[in-house]
This record gives sequence, structure tokens and C-alpha cells, in this order.
Amino acid sequence: MKKIIALLMLAVMVIMPAEAKKKNKSDDGNALISFVEESHDFGILNTDKGVVSHEFEFVNQGNSPLVLVSVTADCGCTRPEYPKNPIAPGKKGKIKVNFIPAGYNGSFSKNIKVKSNGSKKMKVLKITGIVNPNGKK
Repeated sequence: MKKIIALLMLAVMVIMPAEAKKKNKSDDGNALISFVEESHDFGILNTDKGVVSHEFEFVNQGNSPLVLVSVTADCGCTRPEYPKNPIAPGKKGKIKVNFIPAGYNGSFSKNIKVKSNGSKKMKVLKITGIVNPNGKK
């Protein structure tokens, strides 16, 4: 019985510091990107209007600076613009997404991949809509 108690005490002494270290590591210096919205529907677009844009607003809800490593789109018709400087904890930023409807006819759906140093390394934003090349609704 004494051996079992000693073994349990030893196990507790080994597990407790490891759990405490794991907890401290998860709270230590993490950025966290949080978007107000993750998708946008442009509705019906006419090609004669040219490029359309939408800004996705986000906030760094973490406790260390957020760095956007890359922001990429599915194709050349979608061009994201994003802040290159770190976003401080609690501060906001915007990713502007430009869509070029020329050459499209009908519905579209495009993904924008946002890679950061945040605790969620990848977020995917989406834009959708319908291109009406004739300018008639």
C-alpha cells in the first residue's frame, strides 16, 4: 500500500509542473485575429462599373503584436491589400479585397487566405456575387 501511495505522489509531482508549464506557454505572447465578418456578397455586379472593393475589418484579440504573414486570393481577379506593420493587441486593421468582374458571367465565389502569426494560423475570407456582363438586372 505504501508503494502505491508513493507511486501516486511521484506521478502527481511529475504531472503538476508539466501542466503548469503547458498553461503558461499557451498564455505567453499569442496574437489572435478576429474578423467582424468573414464573408461578403457583392450582389449583382455590372462589368461596366469596373473594380469593386470590400474591406474586412479585424481586431487583434491576443496579447502580443499580430503580423499578417501573407494574404492571397484564388486567382488574379481578386487582389487583397493588407497592413504590413504589426497590429498591437486590442487594435484594429483592415484587409481590402478588390474584385475585377471583367470576363466573368454569372455567379462567383472566391477565397482569400489570411496567414498570420496568430494562434489560429490561417483564416479564410470569402467574397461572392453575380456578374451581369450586359448591365441589365
